[in-house]
Amino acid sequence: MAKKKAEEKINLDSILFKCRDILRAARNSGSFFEKRDMMLTLVFLRFIGEKFEDGVENLRQELVAQGLDPDDEEIFKAFFDDATFTDGTYNLPKEARWSTIINTPATGLNVALDTALHSIASSSPQLKGCFIEGTFTARNLAPIDIKKIVDEVNKISHKAFGEEKDLIGRVYEYFLKEFAVNATKEEGEYYTPHDVVQLIAAMIEPFDGTLFDPCCGSGGMFIQSAELVKAKRGDISRINVYGQEKEPATYRLAKMNLALRGISHNLGGEADSSFTHDLHKGLYFNYIMANPPFNLKGWYNDNLKNDSRWADYATPPESNANYAWILHILSHLKPLDGVAGFLLANGALGDSDTLTIRQKLIQNDKVEAIIILPRELFITTDISVTLWILNQNKKGGNYHGRMLRNREHEILFMDLRTWTENPVKNENKKKVRLVAEQIERAANIYHTWQREGTNGANYALPELYRSVSMDEIMKQGWSLIPSKYIEFLDHDLEIDFSAEMSRIQEEMRGILATEKKSQEMLRDAFRGIGYGID
Repeated sequence: MAKKKAEEKINLDSILFKCRDILRAARNSGSFFEKRDMMLTLVFLRFIGEKFEDGVENLRQELVAQGLDPDDEEIFKAFFDDATFTDGTYNLPKEARWSTIINTPATGLNVALDTALHSIASSSPQLKGCFIEGTFTARNLAPIDIKKIVDEVNKISHKAFGEEKDLIGRVYEYFLKEFAVNATKEEGEYYTPHDVVQLIAAMIEPFDGTLFDPCCGSGGMFIQSAELVKAKRGDISRINVYGQEKEPATYRLAKMNLALRGISHNLGGEADSSFTHDLHKGLYFNYIMANPPFNLKGWYNDNLKNDSRWADYATPPESNANYAWILHILSHLKPLDGVAGFLLANGALGDSDTLTIRQKLIQNDKVEAIIILPRELFITTDISVTLWILNQNKKGGNYHGRMLRNREHEILFMDLRTWTENPVKNENKKKVRLVAEQIERAANIYHTWQREGTNGANYALPELYRSVSMDEIMKQGWSLIPSKYIEFLDHDLEIDFSAEMSRIQEEMRGILATEKKSQEMLRDAFRGIGYGID
């Protein structure tokens, strides 16, 4: 019984917690980034190795089903020496397989791990650039330390943690929160939670065509979108993924994450800033999903002053990149039918120094929906953020089998801040999540508003959503703050005053009766000692 309970307590966080402590205590384990790189590279080797083992086992079963003996020397040579897999599994040289790594003596592990990395980079062009060769020999952890870490990573398996749809992303998220990465709220790295990505994907439905993320991080947007495509349409090859990432380590992580999933991708040839070196300049995409760094400072240089991305609007303020992200995203949307869903800090809804840009975005009918999300959705920040949806075509027509009405000069506002009834357990700080039913409800509100036959003038539910005309937004000074438009009820007005007055009168009668009885008792007491009380 005790053994069973111990097994039940094993989870991804507990494994990573042990690895974190080992690395903290280990000599020569390096900076936060070097620790994170080591861990993510180990997890990558574990996952790609396990996928290879699964591929080999599936191939054996297929051969048996065809009446062939997979252990026959000729059959083995024909099918396994240079195996080809149809599901994106990579054929690994023997020295790069996890079975080789896990059985290597502790004294040879650092060399064995770097040998595996070199072998993978040499034999798989798609995986080249996913990691830094020489990572382990450069750090040269003591044999006992590297062996402990490898043994812990060996416990991480998609068989054991199958409920995690993005395991590498989850590991990345863990190290963001536990190692206190170089993060301020302005320039920190944020891993977008699965439920938030699912909400964006459910809204804009990136089922086919091209999908772009200009600040793709670890690739989580792509992973979750691919999961949705598989669930809805069954074929992730219908989506072509493009992205860009500034941080070299995170860029490598995104490449390994997408490669492991068999998702075709173009992240550009290097890690660089979307603003100063747009690696996909001149390309337009069907869908854009993004979670840019909130209120980013230090994004601007003088070369961006007359940049074509904001030539039709105004140069975004140097102090904050929020509107630079909006215009950058807009510049990459297909002009006729592109749709974007992205997150921004709530301040972008009504900043005075971006009023000119915001007004023109609204007047040009680029903004389709503004959705305020609950607080505490993120692990690395507890602020409430906004989901923006931009749409290049609000005139209506067929969209994924739905007939949409003309929504020009209307914006849908939603406020989900009260959707906090689903706490996430076993976290170091308060965190909530959106469950599938909530995501479906929010998407249905949006899709019903879009649908032919809906009257936008009357589309509202107090304290949750409302469709608003451009005229009303103009009267509010071009503010996009939902609380200026959604009706919030005065719940005091819902009181049954007759019943409430009866209750108060009854309480008063009780108080008066108690006071009268106390006075009578006091009068009797004084009379008993010879004092007369009137």
